[in-house]
Amino acid sequence: MVRKVSNVYAICAFAAIGGGLFGFDISSMSGVLGTNAYIKYFNNPQDERQGGITASMPAGSLVGALLSSYLGDYFGRKVAIQIGGCIWILGSIIQCASQNIGMLVVGRIIAGVCVGITSSLVPVYQAEIAPKEIRGRVVSLQQWAITWGILIQYFIQYGSSFYDGGIDNPNQSPTAFRIPWGIQMVPAFILVTGLFFFPYSPRWLASKDRWDEALVVLADVHGKGDVNNPEVLAEYHEIEEAIRFEREEAVSDYRELVKPRIFKRVILGMSIQMWSQLCGMNIMMYYIVYVMQGAGIDDPLLTSSIQYIINVAMTIPAIMYIDKLGRRPALLFGSFFMMTWMFISGAVQGHFGEPENDPSKAITWKLVDKPTQAKAVIACSYLFVATFATTWGPISWTMPSEVFPQKVRAKAVSLATASNWAWNCGLAFAVPPLLRLINWKMYFLFGAFNGLAFIHMFLTAPETKGKTLEEMDIVFDSGIPAWRGVPKGSRLDDIKKDIEQGNLKVSVGHKTEEVHEEKV
Repeated sequence: MVRKVSNVYAICAFAAIGGGLFGFDISSMSGVLGTNAYIKYFNNPQDERQGGITASMPAGSLVGALLSSYLGDYFGRKVAIQIGGCIWILGSIIQCASQNIGMLVVGRIIAGVCVGITSSLVPVYQAEIAPKEIRGRVVSLQQWAITWGILIQYFIQYGSSFYDGGIDNPNQSPTAFRIPWGIQMVPAFILVTGLFFFPYSPRWLASKDRWDEALVVLADVHGKGDVNNPEVLAEYHEIEEAIRFEREEAVSDYRELVKPRIFKRVILGMSIQMWSQLCGMNIMMYYIVYVMQGAGIDDPLLTSSIQYIINVAMTIPAIMYIDKLGRRPALLFGSFFMMTWMFISGAVQGHFGEPENDPSKAITWKLVDKPTQAKAVIACSYLFVATFATTWGPISWTMPSEVFPQKVRAKAVSLATASNWAWNCGLAFAVPPLLRLINWKMYFLFGAFNGLAFIHMFLTAPETKGKTLEEMDIVFDSGIPAWRGVPKGSRLDDIKKDIEQGNLKVSVGHKTEEVHEEKV
């Protein structure tokens, strides 16, 4: 029997490679848009045409997100992620071999299906493996992996852009964009093969009545292999009670998601993912080259790369402090300051910019000979990315993965992630024509979205740090307003104490019994 990895950080970090594929997706176009090879080979796609190419991958991701719940519940979270990795490899092969826009779009759709599956199930797998004390931290590794994927793919593309003479060669070889689209198969191959050495989700095993295996996994990852560890038994007991309740209530299908106690959580999960797209980060990742061109930057590829480095670096503080400071403050802080940076950037470009009259350009408004104002726009874009990376970036994956009951978790998270991809697809398609149509006014539009997100999250997003997955019913069903929050502390600690004192006996796969001492 192959020994499985048991370190929680190692498990969740490796699974996060699935998030890295999401990052490769995000920057799979940004680094090639300005190359002569891409422009010539695909006949200089602009407006709706370029939007359609970019949007094809999130369109596939929408399909993948909706499929993920079935795959995750039937095969398990781990195997479903492996299936997604195989799909990514197929899509990458087609992209690398693209002979025309149609073939490129098909390859991106197929690869997108993988991203939809992994972006839904990797956070679920991480949340179901991790203890409550560090759940936010390890699920945030998903976002960090996304930022690394963006950065690595972008620099691969940036390096490849110099192939065959680079910008100085108008007849640059298509190899300049085939190299990065081929290399992106490597992390998927590592993910698929490596996961054979990692455990199944203990909560998924329990839902399939594989109780002995579930206890062994819990003991390995939370109790150093000791199945009698009180903390392990306490968590096992909580999972057992939650699954028994769900079976008594016949909680099993999509109809459960529209019942009041679950529906408000579904709306919250979908809204968090929606606002994570409507905040404007989409522009800063997919079309940062266009943003820098609008600021009058001569070398937009190099300047854009700094932004990707900031994205990676500023996610680290979020990983370190998400379980100390909480989810709710980060959402509110992030919305307010992203709104601020968007409004400043739009105002500077609107006041100091002028029309771009060259119809071959992807933008229609730019700063000309305004170095100070250009620096202000660049600074705002950097600050915007830093704000997103420390707040909404990790939280948008953490909260949707932790607020739902076990039996509907995969289904509910798939809907939340589908919301992400639906808006992602729409924005990827709409931003190029919007940049040409309303140019600098678009920043005010996204600034307004951030203002609405601030109000929405203030009213509906409760604090979830320090609670087990099984305690989310208390958080959401207590009737306490989101801005007040439920009392601190965890029921798991009380159960652990009862087990240590001999007041609770946990039997694997059987009904747990309370032990009452006779009073003389």
